[in-house]
Amino acid sequence: MSIKRIGHRYIDVNTGATLDTWFPRSNREIARSCLAQKVGLIKSDFIEVEISSVDDAPESTEDAYLRLHLLSECQVKPNEINLDGVFGLLPNVAWTSAGPVLPGDIDRLRELIVDQNHHLNVTSVDKFPRMTDYVIPEGVRIGNADRIRLGAHLASGTTVMHEGFVNFNAGTLGDSMVEGRISAGVVVGDGSDIGGGASIMGTLSGGGKEKISIGKKSLLGANAGLGISLGDHCIVESGLYLTAGTKVKMPDGSIVSARELSGQSGLLFRRHSQTGAVEALVTDGSAWGGLNTALHSND
Repeated sequence: MSIKRIGHRYIDVNTGATLDTWFPRSNREIARSCLAQKVGLIKSDFIEVEISSVDDAPESTEDAYLRLHLLSECQVKPNEINLDGVFGLLPNVAWTSAGPVLPGDIDRLRELIVDQNHHLNVTSVDKFPRMTDYVIPEGVRIGNADRIRLGAHLASGTTVMHEGFVNFNAGTLGDSMVEGRISAGVVVGDGSDIGGGASIMGTLSGGGKEKISIGKKSLLGANAGLGISLGDHCIVESGLYLTAGTKVKMPDGSIVSARELSGQSGLLFRRHSQTGAVEALVTDGSAWGGLNTALHSND
């Protein structure tokens, strides 16, 4: 898969470091402008970037930005494109209402724009910018854009409520309600619901390599947690944190580690209200009622 795109790049004037690159979907030379450029802290140019194969690791900041765009444009799915070494290629940037600058230049920026009648707002200091400043996916609703990183994959029909979070190289494959946290590497199937305050283990911390997925029409209850994959039509009870090592009582009375159930469909995980034991019951998934279709008509 070879990809060639034209991007508009912001560059730090003093160091020559690339701060970001925006790749418009039209693949035309479209310039941006900002106060940081006007006062001479940063400059900009156009650059053509080619990825010969998405299986190869990114080679530059510009290359990394193009890959993040492809994910947010839903041209590739999470875990289908090589992002090895991406953290080392992305500089730490102060993302401001006057444009991106190096964090050490914030005070200088304030000084230089004092006559511009502009109240400077620093939205974050991070390697990843907000997705919505670069890509607007089709057919989605996003309650708080600060919580969606560039590189998130939001399929049409996805609704992300205000407390929902989606990291880069992670996201949804269809209609989904996201009120919890979708960490890096996690993929959520069509018709599934990530409840308020729920958390799914990703691949960034603790050396984790296991890529967790949630199948179709499954529910991760409010304030629940997940460290294994779910198949289709599964339910995890609100407040239950299910890790790979959690001991689970099966319908026949046997006890297994949750990792042995990873990816299986038609299971309800709950904690017994009297004994506290975690149980797995067979279910067709209809017990939670499914998504409210009216909420996911996002045209």
